[in-house]
Amino acid sequence: MGETVRTLAYGAWPSPIDAATAAAHDGHPEYVDFVGDEVWWTEPRPAEGGRRTLVRRHVDGREEPVLPAPWNVRSRVIEYGGHPWAALPGEQGPLVVFVNFADQRLYRWEPGGEPRPLTPLSPVGGGLRWAEPLLRPERGEVWCVLEEFTGDGPTDVRRVQAAVPLDGSAAEDRRAVRELVGTTHRFITGVRLSPDGRRAAWIGWDHPRMPWDGTELILADVGEDGTLHAPRTVAGGPDESVPQACFTHDGRLLHASDRTGWWNLYLDGEPVCPREEEFGGPLWKLGSRWFAPLESGLIAVVHGRGATALGVLDPETGEVVDAAGPWTEFAPTLAAHGDRIVSVGASPRSAHEVVELDARTGHARVVGAEHDDAVDPAYYPEPQIRTFTGPDGRDIHAHVYPPHHPGCVAPGDELPPYVVWAHGGPTGRAPLVLDLEIAYFTSRGIGVAEVDYGGSTGYGRPYRERLREQWGVVDVEDCAAVALALAEEGTADRGRLAVRGGSAGGWTAAASLTTTGVYACGTIKYPILDLAGWGSGETHDFESQYLESLIGPLAEVPARYEERSPAAHADRLTVPFLLLQGLDDVICPPVQCERFLARLAGRTVPHAYLTFEGEGHGFRRADTMVRALEAELSLYAQVFGLHPPGIPTLELDR
Repeated sequence: MGETVRTLAYGAWPSPIDAATAAAHDGHPEYVDFVGDEVWWTEPRPAEGGRRTLVRRHVDGREEPVLPAPWNVRSRVIEYGGHPWAALPGEQGPLVVFVNFADQRLYRWEPGGEPRPLTPLSPVGGGLRWAEPLLRPERGEVWCVLEEFTGDGPTDVRRVQAAVPLDGSAAEDRRAVRELVGTTHRFITGVRLSPDGRRAAWIGWDHPRMPWDGTELILADVGEDGTLHAPRTVAGGPDESVPQACFTHDGRLLHASDRTGWWNLYLDGEPVCPREEEFGGPLWKLGSRWFAPLESGLIAVVHGRGATALGVLDPETGEVVDAAGPWTEFAPTLAAHGDRIVSVGASPRSAHEVVELDARTGHARVVGAEHDDAVDPAYYPEPQIRTFTGPDGRDIHAHVYPPHHPGCVAPGDELPPYVVWAHGGPTGRAPLVLDLEIAYFTSRGIGVAEVDYGGSTGYGRPYRERLREQWGVVDVEDCAAVALALAEEGTADRGRLAVRGGSAGGWTAAASLTTTGVYACGTIKYPILDLAGWGSGETHDFESQYLESLIGPLAEVPARYEERSPAAHADRLTVPFLLLQGLDDVICPPVQCERFLARLAGRTVPHAYLTFEGEGHGFRRADTMVRALEAELSLYAQVFGLHPPGIPTLELDR
C-alpha cells in the first residue's frame, strides 16, 4: 500500500463516496416491535420519494416490505411524529394498523387485501392525525393519540386518547371515534395498559414546557365501558422529565425520571440502578422507547453517558450486562418478547441495523437492515471522542473526524480544512455512527467536527440546562471553542474553517457566521433565523413556546429576541454561505430564509439559496440530498481553494 499512496492537496482526493451513495444510505430503521415471533420495523426509501415502508422479518429470516409504494408509514403528530403502526398475528395472517403520511389517516391491512381507511379526513387545519396505535381486538378497537386541529392556525389543536373502531365505521364519521378520557394535557403520549387491563398509564405536559423540561406521569383506571377514569399524577412535575413509562409483566409501574439530574429508572416509585448516566432521553417522537420489561423480571435498556449501549438490567441487583458487539450507539427504539430483545444499533464502521439480543445467552446478532458496505471501508473516517475546554473552563464533548483516505496524503506543510457540524434540536446529540455524509467530506480531505455543545442530551440535566436562556450564546461559543482549539493544536487550518447545521443547527451556524469571525464560510439548512417571527406563530404547536426556555419569556425580554436573531444582524455577515430550504417545511418555514435574504439585499456577500419542492423539515428524497451535498462541497471548494474532481460548480450570487 505504501508505494501506491499519492500526495495530493486536501480537497483533491478522489473518493468513491459520491453524493448519490451518501443519499442512498440516509435514514435508518425505526419503531421496531415484535408481531408474534416476527420482528417488524419501518425503514426509509430515499429513492422512492423518501417514503418509509413497513418491513417484516419472517421467522425463517426472510425480510419483506409489507406495503408497496406509495404507502408511507409515518405520523405527523407534533410534526416529528411517533410510533405509526401496530400489528397482531392471526390465523389468516397479521392484522396491521398504520398511519399513512400523505393523508394522515389510520388504515387497516391484512395479507391479500388493500389497506382500508379507519379514520376520516378533516377539512379543518392540519386535519386528524394519529400516533402510537394500540390494538384492542377484544373491543374491536385500536387506541391511539388523536391530534385534532380545531382551526387553521398551527396552534389550533387538541390532543386526546381516542378509540377507533376496527370495522371501518369511523372512516367517514368523526363521531364514531370514541374519546377515552377528557383532555388532561396539551401534549400526551399513547396509553400503556397493565397486564390485567385495569390500569392505564401515559405521559402529559403543557406549554411552555418541553418534554425534557417537565412532564407528568398519569395513571388512570380502565372502566368496564372501556373509558379511562380518575386520571392522577403519580410522578414528574414542572422540573422533572418523565420520557417513558410502562408496566412490568407482574403489573408494576416502570418509568424513567431525571429527578436526580440523570434519566434513571424507577419501579413503583423506587430507584433502580441509580447511576450518573441516562436510561432515557428527549421525547422528540411519541413512542420512543429506552427500556422494555422482560417476562423474567429483567429489563432491556438503552443507556449510557454520551453514546448508548444495549443492555439487560437486573432490578434486584442493579447490575447491567451490555450486549457484546461492534455497536457504539443504539437508537431509542426497542421491544422484548420472551428472552428476545430487539433494537437498532450502529457504529463508526456500520450504519444502523436491527439487532437482536438473547437475554438468556447474552448473544447479539443482526437480524434486519444489515449493514452492507457500499464502498471499501478503508474510506470510512475514524472518529476521535474528544472533550474540549470552553469558556469558564466548561467541558465540551465532540467527535472529531480527521481527513482519511487509504491512498492519499496531503503535502507535509498543509493543514486540512475543517467543518464544524452543529446538531439539531438543540436538545439533541451527535450519534457516534457511520454517516456517509461525513465520509463524503473526510474521504476528500476535509475534516469534520461534530460538537455536542452545551444543551445537548446524554450528559445529564445540568449539561442540558446550560442552554437555558443562552441559545445563540453557549452553542455558538462551544462550536467556536472546538474550531479554534483544533486550529491551535495544529489539527485544522485556521484560515479554512466552516460551520454547518440544520434546523436548530442551522440557527447555530447562522448565529456563528454573524457574530464570531471564526469561520470562512458556512452551510445553513432549514434554519431558524428570526426569533420574533418564529416565536409568534411561524412554527408548529409543539415548539411554539420552546423559545420561552431557550431565550427567555418573550413578554419579559422581547429585546433579546431581536438581539440574538441572525436575521437582525445580516449586515454583519461578510463570508460566503449556502442556504438550503424545503418549501413544505412547517417547522422552520421558508419565510425565515426569505426575510434573512431580504435584509442582506444590496450587500455583496457571495451566497446561494436552494429550495426544494416536496421537502419538509429534513431532506428525505435522494435527488434533494445529492443536490444539497454537492452544493455544499462546491461552496467549500470555492472558498478554501480546493479542487475536488467531478463536482458541479455552485453558482454564488455576488
